[in-house]
Amino acid sequence: MENSTEPMPNVFLRYPSIAALIDTFAPGASMAERVIPPIWYLIGFVGNPMSAAIWFGKRMRRNNSSAIYLGALSISDFIFLVLHLIATLHLAWGYKTYNTKNGCEVFHFFYYVPQYLSTLLVLGFTVERYIAVVHPFLKEKWCTVRRASFLVGILTLFSVVIASAQTYIWFYYSLTDSCNIRPEAQVGGNGSFWNVWTWITDLLIFGVVPLIVLIFNVLVLREIYKLSNNGVIARQSGGTNSTTASTVTLLAVSFYLIVTQIASTILNCMQYVFTYGSIHLTDEEVREDPEWSSMFTFMTIRKIIDTICLSHYACYVFIYAFTGKHFRKEILYILTCYGRSSWLDKICSKTHRGERYSMVTGNGNPVSETCTATFTTNI
Repeated sequence: MENSTEPMPNVFLRYPSIAALIDTFAPGASMAERVIPPIWYLIGFVGNPMSAAIWFGKRMRRNNSSAIYLGALSISDFIFLVLHLIATLHLAWGYKTYNTKNGCEVFHFFYYVPQYLSTLLVLGFTVERYIAVVHPFLKEKWCTVRRASFLVGILTLFSVVIASAQTYIWFYYSLTDSCNIRPEAQVGGNGSFWNVWTWITDLLIFGVVPLIVLIFNVLVLREIYKLSNNGVIARQSGGTNSTTASTVTLLAVSFYLIVTQIASTILNCMQYVFTYGSIHLTDEEVREDPEWSSMFTFMTIRKIIDTICLSHYACYVFIYAFTGKHFRKEILYILTCYGRSSWLDKICSKTHRGERYSMVTGNGNPVSETCTATFTTNI
């Protein structure tokens, strides 16, 4: 009897979905995708709408341009988590949630918009802080609710424009019932449109922007440190507690973004180093193949870190609550059904209803309603 020389069936054809392939060869990655994200969904589906309601509330946004950025950030993060849930059902659980004609392209377009927008909103929020602290005489012109609303619209439009390329990159293959990269977008290998566009946009939005946020944070902290040494803050606020609260909020939100985005970006860049081996191998041979083994090991590590980094789309509410006295009061006010629950209403003070609030610091100088916060504001 002659030995068969026919190659083994394509490994990608032996499994009905990517989720099934990962389940078999990288169970750790599959477990991370199925266990960790639901935690962020639970937090984000409650925390983000609550944060948006608070920041866009009349008391918060009346004289607080930063509330516009933070409210928009909460909405953007909420939308992303909803879309990520759909993607998780598709990739981790094997449900074909967007494997339809046009559905594949449209989904990826909407999936990228909030990712770009959330990062850019933190940049806008940080730049506004920089202007208010380092260039206080410009804050009357730049730190206004109207200008913040306009810039949020511009950032949203910019995110939509650059995400629109995804409608060309992705394509639904009816023969295999799969959503993958369009053949035309892969022409040229490393120089293909898909590869070049992905590198440019990912490095720009998820690498360069967080680094710019870091630079602005350093400049703001340096100015605060200089003012503190000169006694300006102490003379105008009677202490440093308020300054510390403002600084902690700034650092927590910004550095949270920086750490999670840069870590995820580095891993995304490294994925091109790990490629799969021959696709005509048995399952046992795939497990023993060094190329396949390296790729699955990296995939497991990447998925665990990626799903942890996903937390910044859900957990900003904790930062606001821990560092912002007024934000905590607003949360308690909502939890008391807007003051109608007597036993919880005793916990929180009702005096916050008429207070002004802003997270844009102004070197302790009196400012107009366009930018009302000073270092005396306990956030």
